[in-house]
Amino acid sequence: MPLLEPNPKALRPGTKRNPAPDRVPELSARGTPRRLREDLSALLGPEKVLSKVSDLVRYASDASPYRFVPQVVVVAEDVDDISAVLSYAHGKGREVVFRAAGTSLNGQAQGEDILVDVRRHWAGVEVLDGGARARIGPGTTVVRANAALAPYGRVLGPDPASAIACTIGGVVANNASGMTAGTTRNSYRTLASLTFVLPSGTVVDTADPAADEELARAEPRLCAGLMALKAEIEADAELAARIRAKYAIKNTNGYRLDAFLDGDTPVRILRGLMVGSEGTFGFISETVFDTLPLDREVSTALLFFPSLPAAAAAVPLFNEAGALAVELMDGNTLRASVSVAGVPADWAELPKETAALLVEFRAPDAAGREAYERAARAVLDGLDLVAPVPSVENAFTRDPGRIGGYWKARKAFVTAVGGSRPSGTTLITEDFAVPPDRLAEACAELLDLQARHGFDAAVAGHAAHGNLHFLLAFDAADPADVERYAAFMDEFCKLTVERFDGSLKAEHATGRNIAPFLELEWGAKATELMWRVKEVIDPDGVLAPRIVLDRDPQAHLRGLKTIPTVERIADPCIECGFCEPTCPSHDLTTTPRQRIVLRREMMRQPDGSPVEARLLESYGYDAVDTCAGDSTCKLACPVGIDTGALMKEFRHERHSPREERIAALAARNFRAVEASARLAVAAADRIGDRVLERATGLARKAVRPDLVPEWLPEIPGAAARRLPRTHRPAAVAVYYPACVNRIFAGPDGLPGPSLPEAVVAVSARAGRPVWIPDDVAGTCCATIWHSKGYERGNEVMANRIVEAAWGWTAGGRLPLVVDASSCTLGIAHEVVPYLTDDNRELHAELTVVDSLVWAADELLPRLDVRRRVSSAVVHPTCSMRHLGDADKLTALAEACAEEVLVPADAGCCAFAGDRGMLHPELTASATAREAAEVTSRPFDEHLSANRMCEIGMDRATGRSYRSALLALELATRP
Repeated sequence: MPLLEPNPKALRPGTKRNPAPDRVPELSARGTPRRLREDLSALLGPEKVLSKVSDLVRYASDASPYRFVPQVVVVAEDVDDISAVLSYAHGKGREVVFRAAGTSLNGQAQGEDILVDVRRHWAGVEVLDGGARARIGPGTTVVRANAALAPYGRVLGPDPASAIACTIGGVVANNASGMTAGTTRNSYRTLASLTFVLPSGTVVDTADPAADEELARAEPRLCAGLMALKAEIEADAELAARIRAKYAIKNTNGYRLDAFLDGDTPVRILRGLMVGSEGTFGFISETVFDTLPLDREVSTALLFFPSLPAAAAAVPLFNEAGALAVELMDGNTLRASVSVAGVPADWAELPKETAALLVEFRAPDAAGREAYERAARAVLDGLDLVAPVPSVENAFTRDPGRIGGYWKARKAFVTAVGGSRPSGTTLITEDFAVPPDRLAEACAELLDLQARHGFDAAVAGHAAHGNLHFLLAFDAADPADVERYAAFMDEFCKLTVERFDGSLKAEHATGRNIAPFLELEWGAKATELMWRVKEVIDPDGVLAPRIVLDRDPQAHLRGLKTIPTVERIADPCIECGFCEPTCPSHDLTTTPRQRIVLRREMMRQPDGSPVEARLLESYGYDAVDTCAGDSTCKLACPVGIDTGALMKEFRHERHSPREERIAALAARNFRAVEASARLAVAAADRIGDRVLERATGLARKAVRPDLVPEWLPEIPGAAARRLPRTHRPAAVAVYYPACVNRIFAGPDGLPGPSLPEAVVAVSARAGRPVWIPDDVAGTCCATIWHSKGYERGNEVMANRIVEAAWGWTAGGRLPLVVDASSCTLGIAHEVVPYLTDDNRELHAELTVVDSLVWAADELLPRLDVRRRVSSAVVHPTCSMRHLGDADKLTALAEACAEEVLVPADAGCCAFAGDRGMLHPELTASATAREAAEVTSRPFDEHLSANRMCEIGMDRATGRSYRSALLALELATRP
């Protein structure tokens, strides 16, 4: 064991805990049973089998109110792995559940036996026929698929609010639709073909002309059973008519029995049945979608009404006018949305009774948009709208920023409302549909029902399609509260079915919480047919038992998860999973959601339990050490939960007093530290990479990998000891070269000036000269200490840099230009909590400008571009995303190159200062997809604006990245 290995007990929750009824039992502390682990490891390879108790716990939760701990998790890489697992399950009498993004709201992604991760290795998009179709892997997010289609002017039909995180496999398996899909643009209607693996292991490609012939040979019993069921349904005219009627409105409750009416062969029937089957009929390994036109002419309004029924009554008018989307939000939803960045603060003052409609028209051209706008104005003239707070405009807009803000508030419905629920309560998301012309009546009945059961729910939904969602919060650890929820559900389901002949699940699929009510909606005959379909396709009941079909009338009350209170920054988390795709460690160790899920399980455990001990043993590396600390999770989370900040707090808690003192000493003596680091880098050139790799490797083993960086061959040489000479009197800005650019030189082998020389030269060339203070040495943005959780060192440097910057800029009269995006973020924002009151006032007077913004806004308009390369690829850093200036990097690149590519899979490189040297495996994992895209073709330039990120991308791609300002200097050089 290394000498300075941190004590896992340092992260033990210190609050008083009452063991939760749903805690993982002590017998599970060792994780997967030995025989099961050994069997699957021998079958698939140990690297594909996750068996620690921490692995099982982090996969036990999804976005639903349920929690089931699997016996083992398998990370499947290909169809052979899927078939092997299914064969093993058949032979051993075991059960299998597939899990991709885990954004399901009804527990579909949870299992109690073998859980198979089908996200990690299943992403990919191939655009076909000029964008008319797309072949998409099931682990691909909807956002990623649409990004590939956008250049072709096409888009997928399904558009769920969770598109940032949910994957295509889950969208098809649940027939998730979203804001605009309705009953005509969903997966059932827009899938051209799909490939799936049946429970028996048979693989079916519905696009193969010989598919039926091959299936008949492989599965004669299955084919005969499907055709017999088809004949039975078609012979029953009343049943066939009932099935057609059920799908006249949105409906994902139960199996798609209309597949028997729409398909004329076993393969075509199976193609329809797989949609919405929730993983109970097979694994969808590939999809081919027919895409839809991406109409770019948009006009949108957020319209406020005095009540929910009043808003609902206006929906048919906008439908008739041709609106593509009409979204409903009640007062609770609107008020909760103030936690979402960009939402007007005065929404918090909206009356509870207020409701709003988000109405959007889309057209292929300006003439079509104008026609829609005329129709919309005619509707508006007849409405009684309200403006309870000053920010309300009640008008249509074409402004993309404003439209994006409206949609951000709407899509944050579940997370924003869930984040504002009382601490310790569980969130239920319900989803139902009624005939659209009865929506106003349904809204009134729903409000009355909630009031009678003591719930103050939030309501929103796809009003154009009669589809509403509402959220309920209750304490799953309190039997009385669970009973209150149960009574509400009984009455709600009867109301929806008996009063409105509605759908109990419009787009979220049956799941665990509606399975007991399936027969209520469909009747005994149709429900028994569904059981028979399941028996025909999966006679041994291997796949996803109890997720669609369950005869237990109390099944929806089983497995409800408690939500223990955790650290304040993470406590609002509803475990939705929106944060996961952006997390650099999501394919290596844990995600932000999983870090919180593991913390909550610690809180469920009695102090000192074996399960808690095992969780703590894994948490240090899996959660804390391999968090890049980039906080892109905060950007993805609709309510801004910053799990990266929490991990930095945990790093601080693990530090010994001695480590904190050393870190503070380094901050106080940073001039000497900086000079020593530059000398060490210079010496490294003479010593050689192999010797340094060996030396640092030994030191990491002896001390601690998280303290001693690994030497990497991509680390450049030392920067010049002296910065360029500049003059203060003529300067229009103060230029602050970040310490990383004072220590490290630019890419090896690329001629030209250093970055500081380039910034000075190009600024002067544009007539905007800058001044470098003589005393920048020994100062830093404080990110070094902030990212590692060294609070005292952070305080020392944060206050030093602000005091220095205030003096350099003459009390804030000149802007401070910073040449590394992470350092800009540090000085502009991250130092603030660590400042004294006096220095916080000084900081408020500073104008901190990222070098990208300086170059794009102040220099480029004043420069003549004299030469351009053919192509450039850019790496937008996570700091640019936080600062909102990634577009400036693209603008600079476009000035320097004829063609510019922003990789579709660009994300945080996870180099994170020196974290990529402490844990190179983190950067390798985080950059894998972006690197594959970059290295698929040559580029003349590889551009970014942060030296350490450039080094990380050098390592990931084998290419040489450099600052965009170096490219700009060359492009404009006389």
